[in-house]
Amino acid sequence: MDSTALCTLRDCTFAYSGEGAALRNVTLHVRACELVMLVGPSGCGKSTLLKSINRMNDLVEGCRIDGEILLDGKDIWSDKKLTRQARFRVGLVFQYPEYQLFEETVYKDIAFGPKNMGLSPKEIDRRVREAAGFVGLTEAQLEVSPFDLSGGQKRRVAIAGVIAMEPEVLILDEPTAGLDPSGREEILQNIESYRKAKNATIMMVSHSMNDVARLTDRLLVLNGAKIAMDGTPEEVFTHAAELEEMGL
Repeated sequence: MDSTALCTLRDCTFAYSGEGAALRNVTLHVRACELVMLVGPSGCGKSTLLKSINRMNDLVEGCRIDGEILLDGKDIWSDKKLTRQARFRVGLVFQYPEYQLFEETVYKDIAFGPKNMGLSPKEIDRRVREAAGFVGLTEAQLEVSPFDLSGGQKRRVAIAGVIAMEPEVLILDEPTAGLDPSGREEILQNIESYRKAKNATIMMVSHSMNDVARLTDRLLVLNGAKIAMDGTPEEVFTHAAELEEMGL
């Protein structure tokens, strides 16, 4: 075991009811403040791996889970209290998160997570306004309906709602999917601003190899329900023929 790891998956296998293993015997160590990008063909297990880190997988009926998920060396499956803590310490932004907005104002949507944490109104207000600042939302936009915003602005609201819980690990499943180039660049800058300000660990799925090469120091390639490669972009890109065979 890597004693410096903030998050560890140890020999983890996940299988959904009636299907083969979405991940098979995966071991992974992620250190604090790392920015780790995940790439791989569709169905290779990227989303399953991300959701496993705060135990979202076991909310799916019929999901079979083997192995250990550790935060700071503690197995988050060993105690319900640790499981609950993990879901606040590890923030997960799903793909197309704007479809999960539901409150009547942007402010209330961003405040939903901090309220569930039982924080004081003053602390909730601080977090909402700080998270909005990280993603480039204005004070005036906090008072409008999220459904009146553009697609890119809705994406910002959804990300701010997770950031407002101030997770130590921020996990994003294709956060720039469907955005134009300028919108994609702004979202990536917002995420990097949060990482630097909070010394957060970032794990992100991306299909843009340009973004991967430019932004990350560590790249995970998943294929066939396993981690096929793990290294710097330079190290991984030396295996160009194998990456092309995977469709990357």
